[in-house]
Amino acid sequence: MSPLKIKKGSSKHSAYNLRPNFSDVQERHTLAVLVDNEAGVLARVIGLFSARGYNIESLTVAEVDHLGKLSRITVVTTGTPQVIEQIKAQLGRIVPVHDVHDLTVEGASVERELALLKVAGEGEKRVEALRLADIFRANVVDSTLESFVFEITGTPDKIDAFAELMRPLGLVEVARTGVAALSRGA
Repeated sequence: MSPLKIKKGSSKHSAYNLRPNFSDVQERHTLAVLVDNEAGVLARVIGLFSARGYNIESLTVAEVDHLGKLSRITVVTTGTPQVIEQIKAQLGRIVPVHDVHDLTVEGASVERELALLKVAGEGEKRVEALRLADIFRANVVDSTLESFVFEITGTPDKIDAFAELMRPLGLVEVARTGVAALSRGA
C-alpha cells in the first residue's frame, strides 16, 4: 500500500495505468532472415542478439542464391512476445537484411535438424543401441568394436529424445547442426 492507502493501478481516477500489460510467458520462435552474402553480416546479426542479452538456441547459415549472393540465417530464440517483436524490428533495420520471417507465427512450417551421436558400449548395450537406432530411423555411419556413430535427422524434440535414451547406453559425444526450417505451402 502506498502512503495514500491506494493500491497501485487500482484507482479509477489515476492518470497512469500502473498494471503491467506485458506477457512474461517465454515463447520459442524460429526466425528466417535473408541477408546479403558478404563479410561481417553474420557478426552484425549475432551482435544484435548479444548486445541486448537475447539468447540464441539454434543458428544455421547457408548461401541460398549463388547468383544473387544471398544467404539465409535461421535463428531459434526464446523470449516474451514483446521481445520477439523487438528482435524482428531490429533485425529488419540492419542494412544487409532483406527479409525477416517469423515462421512460428506465419503458419505451418517444417523444422529439421541433423545430429551425430557417438555411443560407446559392449555386449547387450550395443544391441540395445542398435535396436533404438532402428526405431528412431537413425543410421550407423561409423562402427568400431567399442563404439557407434549414429546419424539422425528430425525435429529437435526427436533428437533430444534419442539422445536421452542413448545416455544410459554410453552416449559419449553429440554434434548438432542446428534447425533448418521452411514455411509450408505456396
